[in-house]
Amino acid sequence: MRAAIALALLLAAVAAGAGEVRAPAAFLSPDLRALQDDPSRHPGWLWVDSGEAHWRAPPAGGRPSCQGCHGDIGGMRGVATRYPQVAEDGRLLNLEGRIETCRSRHQQAPAYGYESEPLLSLTAAVALQSRGLPTAVATDGPAASFVAEGRRLFETRMGQFNLSCAQCHAENVGRRLRGDIISSGVGTGFPAYRLEWNTMGSLHRRLRACSLGVRATQFSLGSPEYLALELYLAARAQGLPIEAPGLRR
Repeated sequence: MRAAIALALLLAAVAAGAGEVRAPAAFLSPDLRALQDDPSRHPGWLWVDSGEAHWRAPPAGGRPSCQGCHGDIGGMRGVATRYPQVAEDGRLLNLEGRIETCRSRHQQAPAYGYESEPLLSLTAAVALQSRGLPTAVATDGPAASFVAEGRRLFETRMGQFNLSCAQCHAENVGRRLRGDIISSGVGTGFPAYRLEWNTMGSLHRRLRACSLGVRATQFSLGSPEYLALELYLAARAQGLPIEAPGLRR
C-alpha cells in the first residue's frame, strides 16, 4: 500500500513540462539559502574545519601531508570545478577518488573509504576553495564516452516505478514533489549537509537515495555507474557556481 501511494505521488508530479538547468541554491528556501551562506551557522563547517586539519596533518609513516606537497589549501582554488575528470590511467575520478588516489599512492596510507568522516571532511574543505567559481568539466576526448554513459543513465527509466532522472530533473524542474521543489539535479553543492541525514554526505549517497526512491538498483558508492552519472550532471551544470559544502533539507 505504501509503495502504491508513493508511486501515485511520483506519477502525479511527473507530467509534461520542462525546466532549464539552474543552480541548486535557486531551489532553497530563503532561510536555508541564508544558512548555507553563513559559515557561523552552517553545520557543514564542522567538516570543513576537520578537513583543513587533515590537510595539514601528515599520515603515519612519515610521508608528507597534503600541505607538504600542495602547500596551503587555498592553492586548491579551482580544482573542484574540474571534477570528475579522466586520470592518466583512463579511470574516471571524482574529487573523492582523486583524494583517495593521492593518499594511497603518494602518502602510502590506507584509503579512507567512501562516506568516511575524514574523506567527507577533506572533500568539503577542498571543494570550498572553489565556492562561487563556475563548473568547468572536460566533456570531450577521453571523457566523451563517460559523458555518454552518464547521459544514458540519466535518461533511462529504472526501477519498479519505471522513472528516469530526466523525468524529474529535466522535465519537471520547479514543480513540487512530497513537499520539496524539484531541482535540476546537479551536484555542485556536494558534499552537502542534509538535515534529513543530520550529517554530511556525498553526491553518491544522494544518488543511492534517488535510486531507492524509484525502487531501482542502488549501485555501490564510487561505482562506475554513479561516477559516469556524476560527470554528466556536472556537464549539465557547466558554468554554474560551485556551492559546496551545500545545505539540503
